[in-house]
Amino acid sequence: MRFDSYDPETQGFYDELFVDKNVPRPEGQPLVDRIHSLPPGELMLRQAAAQAAMYKLGATFNVYGEAEAEDRIFPFDVIPRIVAVKEWEYLERGLKQRIHALNLFIDDVYHDRKIVTDGHVPLELIESAKGFLRPCIGLNPPAGVWCHITGTDLVRDKDGQWFVLEDNMRCPSGISYVLENRRVMKNTFPQVFAKMQIQPVDEYPGHLLETLLHLVPPQVECPTVVVLTPGIYNSAYFEHSFLAQQMGIELVEGQDLVVVDGYLQMRTTKGLQRVDVIYRRIDDDFLDPKAFRADSMLGVPGLMEVYAAGRVAIANAPGTGIADDKVIYAYVPAMIQYYLGEEPILPNVPTYLCWEAKQLAYVLDNLDKLVVKSANEAGGYGMLVGPHATEAERQAFALKIKENPRNYIAQPTLCLSRVPTILGEQIEGCHVDLRPYILYGKEIYVHPGGLTRVALKKGSLVVNSSQGGGSKDTWVLY
Repeated sequence: MRFDSYDPETQGFYDELFVDKNVPRPEGQPLVDRIHSLPPGELMLRQAAAQAAMYKLGATFNVYGEAEAEDRIFPFDVIPRIVAVKEWEYLERGLKQRIHALNLFIDDVYHDRKIVTDGHVPLELIESAKGFLRPCIGLNPPAGVWCHITGTDLVRDKDGQWFVLEDNMRCPSGISYVLENRRVMKNTFPQVFAKMQIQPVDEYPGHLLETLLHLVPPQVECPTVVVLTPGIYNSAYFEHSFLAQQMGIELVEGQDLVVVDGYLQMRTTKGLQRVDVIYRRIDDDFLDPKAFRADSMLGVPGLMEVYAAGRVAIANAPGTGIADDKVIYAYVPAMIQYYLGEEPILPNVPTYLCWEAKQLAYVLDNLDKLVVKSANEAGGYGMLVGPHATEAERQAFALKIKENPRNYIAQPTLCLSRVPTILGEQIEGCHVDLRPYILYGKEIYVHPGGLTRVALKKGSLVVNSSQGGGSKDTWVLY
């Protein structure tokens, strides 16, 4: 299998590996040469071996709402995505700027709300956001950091311009696949790794643990850090257990924790042990039945009282979900200008806000050209891809928008960039996005690479695993 018949110019999409037919980008030349040197059928054998390796590693997920919610192997493609060093440096600067501003915004939302008073973000949007939590008003997380772990989704258009698609600040997932993808790829193309200067990704667990330990007060000499999971039926449980194992810390469920004498304690075979930091992988609403959902069986009663008293740290801090709201997303460029006095380095995708009457009218008149998204849905759910929808589907979605315009935004349909991908017996150009992971501890750290998600249906723009997507290894070069 070779690239001889692969045409990157088809339909005018930006191709991440080729500039023209049979003309690789300079940074991708060694990879293309290596693939062309393989015997006939060898690439397919390596693809099958890589997928089998992912199965053995247990890199699984499951889809909520299915009758048989069994674990699935995350589909993996062996042709990687390559990012040149200058491009990565640009992304790194833009992501650091964005996370800095978003953290200041979250802190402002739960304190003075200067950005509202000065007229840059409407109060009604904040208070109507699903992720806005009144119990968090006035809280002060350690070191003033709310968003310790962020996964920001990026896309490229037909001209190669990068855009931020959305921010994920509550419980961003996917980093385990980044680490496992790399482990598999090193076995799949060892000679290419020896020849190309590819930045490593296996240092992430160490950076994550360092970020979590930064939240511990200096007087605590031997801190205890845990990963809080909803349990084995959660779609990302593999990742929860994987990260706990990699960091060498305990994986716990809510039933393993209890508040005693004003502190959070972990039940162990030797008795209770104080917990200093929680890396929580459950949503805010389930953290504490006393503060949020009274029916939650996943959290710890009284946890928020201990947190408010400064006796335990939580990453990400409760309340960060306000920045995940896709309507609030539209105001991030204004946040950067307001808090930092800088122009945004990474632009947003142009966004129409359905809560504004004029923009609503435009959206309803142009549903056949737009992608419409619910403010708080994820995983490819709650959205309409107008150009690919039927007239009946567009009309039904229009009714949803009219019923609750605050809950929807619309964006033009971007010509997402593509990467050569194995589909069946052919190499086809498939659309991708990129989720880099950003850690905010003593300083902001952007992990090299990220999760490249790929649409594994020809022509599809939906890359989510729950919608049939898969992943690729992301090679950031030195």
